[in-house]
Amino acid sequence: MKANRTAFLPTLALLLLSLGLCACAPSFSLFGGGAQPYKQQTISGAGDGKILLISVDGLISERTRESFMRTRPSVVEEVAAQLKLARKDKDIKAVLLRVDSPGGTTTASDIIYHELLRYREETKVKLVTVMMGLAASGGYYVALPSDHIAAHPTTVTGSVGVIFLQPRVAGLLDKIGVGVDVSKSGLQKDMGSPFREATAEEKKLTEAMVKAQAARFLDLVQKHRRLEPAALTIVSTARVFTAGEAKDLGLIDSVGYMEDAVAKAAELAGLGKNPQVVTYRRRPGTDATWYQAGADAGDLRPSLINIGLDNLLPPSAGFYSVWTPGLGQ
Repeated sequence: MKANRTAFLPTLALLLLSLGLCACAPSFSLFGGGAQPYKQQTISGAGDGKILLISVDGLISERTRESFMRTRPSVVEEVAAQLKLARKDKDIKAVLLRVDSPGGTTTASDIIYHELLRYREETKVKLVTVMMGLAASGGYYVALPSDHIAAHPTTVTGSVGVIFLQPRVAGLLDKIGVGVDVSKSGLQKDMGSPFREATAEEKKLTEAMVKAQAARFLDLVQKHRRLEPAALTIVSTARVFTAGEAKDLGLIDSVGYMEDAVAKAAELAGLGKNPQVVTYRRRPGTDATWYQAGADAGDLRPSLINIGLDNLLPPSAGFYSVWTPGLGQ
């Protein structure tokens, strides 16, 4: 009994430490805690009119982001929630969308595009996108509703296209002597299965779906950017471009830094030279800057084990508007 009591003491101490930390600092939780409500934080400037900074960082997905003992809302959830709050604040005259992403699922990218477009059309608020190191594929897709798209001098963007990713484990299963029995109601019911090779007919069907989704992406690019025919042909190869190349093609409007994007948003919104730039954070941090990513920049909660696999590989098979070399960023 004495040995069991001794073994229990470290666990009890850890529990008491967690409770004590929570009592002293409500925004801190050893095991992650629940989502906190958004709070507005001023980043810079002053004045009545506001520029709202919203970040789109990492792999764009509609799925909740999870790590050991911690969950975070999806990128889609965060953007939609912040736009919902912004609708209630009539002092917001411009939205500055900060993008640093290789893209993500086609559906998630399209939802964010739709939410931004709807917000802009309903409120008449000006929308400016500023691209960081990477704004490719879905990262470019979400920028399309913008009144102005800016990129840093070292930005990589473009990759206007769609890819279907499907893991294959059939060869591995053969080597270890494991198989999968399948009973199906139709010839293509298990199309895309990782447990066997695709048939020629299935490959044709998948390629047709990819082409249809890519055509929608290109149509939206042409709708918003009105590229010259020669430029559209180059963009349709789905390659990436430097900031200078993207500007020459008409994919973006300017090359500069964050302060240039803020100044452009202020100009379009009719604000002064020192506009108030605000953001929504669940846990506002000290000494806020334009470069803090996401809605939890001030989150001091430790993740006991977090190896970051959510940005290393796509979460599952499916259609992606993503530049695949950027997945490991």
